[in-house]
Amino acid sequence: MALRFHRPSLLHHQPPQCPPKPAPRRPLSSPPHYFSSYTPTATPPTPLLMSGSSASSEPLGTSTRRWSWGRRLRTHPQLAVKAASSAPAHIQVGDNPNNPTEDSPSSAAPSPAVSFRSREPKDVTVVVTGSTGYIGKFVVRELVRRGFNVVAVARERSGIRARNDREKTVQELRGATVCFSDVTDLDILQGSLEGFGGAPVDVVVCCLASRSGGIKDSWQIDYGATKNSLVAGCGRGAAHFVLLSAICVQKPLLEFQRAKLKFEAELEEAALSSGGSLTYSIVRPTAFFKSLGGQVEIVKDGKPYVMFGDGKLCACKPISEEDLASFIVDCVMDDDKINKILPIGGPGKALTPLEQGEMLFRLLGKEPKFLKVPIGVMDFAIGVLDFLVKIFPSLEDAAEFGKIGRYYAAESMLVLDPETGEYSAEKTPSYGKDTLEEFFKRVIREGMAGQELGEQSIF
Repeated sequence: MALRFHRPSLLHHQPPQCPPKPAPRRPLSSPPHYFSSYTPTATPPTPLLMSGSSASSEPLGTSTRRWSWGRRLRTHPQLAVKAASSAPAHIQVGDNPNNPTEDSPSSAAPSPAVSFRSREPKDVTVVVTGSTGYIGKFVVRELVRRGFNVVAVARERSGIRARNDREKTVQELRGATVCFSDVTDLDILQGSLEGFGGAPVDVVVCCLASRSGGIKDSWQIDYGATKNSLVAGCGRGAAHFVLLSAICVQKPLLEFQRAKLKFEAELEEAALSSGGSLTYSIVRPTAFFKSLGGQVEIVKDGKPYVMFGDGKLCACKPISEEDLASFIVDCVMDDDKINKILPIGGPGKALTPLEQGEMLFRLLGKEPKFLKVPIGVMDFAIGVLDFLVKIFPSLEDAAEFGKIGRYYAAESMLVLDPETGEYSAEKTPSYGKDTLEEFFKRVIREGMAGQELGEQSIF
């Protein structure tokens, strides 16, 4: 099961603002009136952008502007033109046919009256944060496949336990321009995107999620870094923000859920106060296939399938990474997904752990053998950890891990009906074509390669 967590943020900033569309153009000799709080700072850190197998470590662009969290961010056509024209002539992104050159239509600032949705995908620039994560890399792949101009923001070392270097990351995200940066540092992220020096950003797709599930990590990533993505994107002209959230935030008992909800609320507030210049789509998926595949090898080796209670405490409509990525990319251009919270599950009926186990035994041709663990065992363990945290604060993450495991053992990953207070499979939308049964068959044949839980695993 996939897990995530966080601690209340220490950043008490006002919610990001993407205010009304800019006023008519004015000469750049004097700064726009809404940059009254703008002050030049030192030259930003040199970002490294890579595409395909080529790379350049020279500065990309010359902008040195910075805005802090609480300052109002607005787009300005002339600033975008200036950034594009000031880029060094040698900057080309030749390995990606969807990336524009200096002379392409999207290198000039679009008229604020014209939505990016009226343009062809090749003229729409999409920045993806969390691009090397489990879902993020599939989102990048789908965006590239559909012809968008994709800028994938990645860490210097990415993947499970940071095992991928720059070269491996570029290969994994081929077709996109890879911008190595740090999403946890707003100044660095802004400097990286400003240093990009090409087309202004149209859309930000945020697929960030905490890696370890620890309390501090959750608030740093699910709230802080996600908010940085919005602020930096708005600073480059983004008009739409697609957020990968989680369906379990409906019933927030865990820190990562509270962190996600706090950002969701600030995103909605920013859109509301923007006068229409910022829109959003919040995607809340159900369980991922990989979070349900952890026991395939165990059962294959003749061991029992482990479940809590009678195996019917919860249910989900799991969705594959490809189907979820496709739905997220739909949110980039579809008018009917604007300013909406979008719960989404995979095709077919909702499945309980008992039904998942029975399916697995059937596919393996084995007699079902279950190990039923009383949910009270987890309650006792959590109680002990909560007590120990008072004496040993360093155990707070361990206590949170226990709460997460307990949550996923008892709570359904389905839409929570506000009228009945019950989870509803019927009200949980379905999307895609990939089924859990086909996923199990593939894992039985090929193993879990590429589906590792890494730092998010508990059991």
